[in-house]
Amino acid sequence: GSHDSFSYWVDEKSPVGPDQATAIKRLARISLVRKIMKKWSVTQNLTFKEQLEGGIRYFDLRVSSKPGEIGQEIYFIHGLFGIKVWDGLKEMNSFLEQHPKEVIFLDFNHFYAMDDSHHHFLINRIRSAFESKLCCVECVEYVTLLYMWEKKHQVLIFYHHPLYQEYPFLWPGNKMPAPWANTTNVHKLLQFLETTLGERSRYGTFHVSQAILTPRVKTIARHLIRGLKNTLVHRNLPMILNWVKAQKPGVMGVNIITSDFVELVDFAATVIALNDLLLEEDEAAT
Repeated sequence: GSHDSFSYWVDEKSPVGPDQATAIKRLARISLVRKIMKKWSVTQNLTFKEQLEGGIRYFDLRVSSKPGEIGQEIYFIHGLFGIKVWDGLKEMNSFLEQHPKEVIFLDFNHFYAMDDSHHHFLINRIRSAFESKLCCVECVEYVTLLYMWEKKHQVLIFYHHPLYQEYPFLWPGNKMPAPWANTTNVHKLLQFLETTLGERSRYGTFHVSQAILTPRVKTIARHLIRGLKNTLVHRNLPMILNWVKAQKPGVMGVNIITSDFVELVDFAATVIALNDLLLEEDEAAT
């Protein structure tokens, strides 16, 4: 999985998003401030298509309307506005059309400046983009690849808003817990990942291990121009990747792992390779 999957492009010319504090919005009237914000808002370099081609199958999504804009268009957002959600969904769908055995998870977990009419607009966009590829809510343990292939489903949508109850193809957010370490310290992050894996539900949900470091205000203040990638990610990714390599998948093991800048190391290939351990277990059992 990728963290803030859509943030490969954010619009530094647009107003700051409603996910930011009022003080930041005031400061961001200065174009240099928006340039700096961009350095800290971008957590991926690859487009959706490039992420999919690289093996990413779980997408972490934050969305917002544009206050003051006529209509109900919804955009991706991380401090600054990204592309229209509709454009991202179409890009993903065209990949799925070409790869009918691939399955993706779309986790809509933060919504800003959206009333019910915005939500219904977005949900209808999701339905229009994927149609029969959408997998309706089911017992998590039933949803194997074989199950998906037989039903010709390719997309699971997780929707962290009460309106999920009105649509059978929206999975509740509590089926995709993603505990967040909220630290700049890689050792604390790895300890947190270990602890939350030990506490994960044995049945009934997926589980996201967020292998990401989060800048504090003082981190940003000290390293304004360097940005997220050069300050936190480059330096710590090798240690994070070593933790990934040591994991085991399956019940009480890792399930979905997300990272920033997924192409900087062999992140996707390393996570995918963990599945071989499950195959070895199966062979040993038979």
